[in-house]
Amino acid sequence: MKDLDNIPALMAGIGQRAKAAASVLATASPEAKTQALQAAADAVWDGRESIIAANAKDLEYGRDKGLSGAMMDRLMLDEARIQGICDGLRAVAAQDDPVGEVLAEWDQPSGLHIRRVRTPLGVIGVIYESRPNVTADAGALCLKSGNAVILRGGSESFHSSGAIHACLVEGLRAAGLPEDAIQLVPTRDRAAVSEMLGMVDTIDVIVPRGGKGLVGLVQREARVPVFAHLEGIVHIYIDREADPEKALRVVMNAKTRRTGICGAAECLLIHRDVADTIGQGVIRALIDKGVEVRADEALQTIEGTVPATSEDWGREYLDMIIAARQVNNLDEAIDHIREYGSQHTDCILTEDDAAADAFFGRLDSAILMRNASTQFADGGEFGMGAEIGIATGKMHARGPVGAAQLTSFKYLVDGDGTTRG
Repeated sequence: MKDLDNIPALMAGIGQRAKAAASVLATASPEAKTQALQAAADAVWDGRESIIAANAKDLEYGRDKGLSGAMMDRLMLDEARIQGICDGLRAVAAQDDPVGEVLAEWDQPSGLHIRRVRTPLGVIGVIYESRPNVTADAGALCLKSGNAVILRGGSESFHSSGAIHACLVEGLRAAGLPEDAIQLVPTRDRAAVSEMLGMVDTIDVIVPRGGKGLVGLVQREARVPVFAHLEGIVHIYIDREADPEKALRVVMNAKTRRTGICGAAECLLIHRDVADTIGQGVIRALIDKGVEVRADEALQTIEGTVPATSEDWGREYLDMIIAARQVNNLDEAIDHIREYGSQHTDCILTEDDAAADAFFGRLDSAILMRNASTQFADGGEFGMGAEIGIATGKMHARGPVGAAQLTSFKYLVDGDGTTRG
């Protein structure tokens, strides 16, 4: 694009085109949106070789930047992951259209009939880091919910995101919807992010998806409202009434299945009564799997652990590292999570219903789990088809943000010449 050297002009043009597209999408038929998503899925699959070739350029860029193994895993696309992208697009396409859904309706004594109905937010800006699949997930969810979207992917995934975006545009074209409904910022220049954060006339909400640095920057500098997706400082508490087999299976999956995702476990809290039994078995299994266990003083007696420091509590590793601490009781576990957690996802392993109820009732994380791997903290696993992120704030959207969470509502009021006395 000719405006690449003039970032303010580039972003202003993208914003204006998005706003115009949003006005069309707001009344687009469910059938057209579904057709666009299905055609996009077909285009992604048909173009998988070119997407993998584009991804190879990004992987080379990532290696040159010295990205960690976990971050490289986040970045990598292969045929199986591209199939996953296609499946996500089709899953979103198959969902009920949220726009126009009647959330509530009632009659007033005055004679008014009132309906509260879902309506699109307008234009959504999504700023994300290395995972190129977010391009498809965010584009699909915004389209399904009748919103135009401006995507600003990470510099690491520049080529992959571009290739996936081209398929989304192909889907829009096939359905006769405006191609500007899903736009990708065509530059790695960070000035584009700063511009987006101030585009109050054209962007209705910003969704940052990435590490603490990115989200913190957006929260500090944005003049546009923000759905924050904070880091996943995910805790698992092994209660005194935990089942040994379940505990081993869940912790191993939660830590090692994929270490680079926000639902990966980062801190293990173990009740003192089971520290020498279940706790020791879990920690040894983690070490045998290649996980570095940074243990507090009470757990350092377990061979193979390394001493934890104060910096290890409240830390998102996104790597084969986990912090581990012995606690005296459930209260102490809850206090630790309240102090060091990020209100993303936390889990209790217990067969005691009262303990689980207390854990669920006294913690206010966006997602709380019992006897299940925290790697399920994902919109797709929640039946949303995909997600635009895990919102950890308390306003409007919270937890996995799917299509329904990308809507607001309005009131439709019918009368019959009704006047107020």
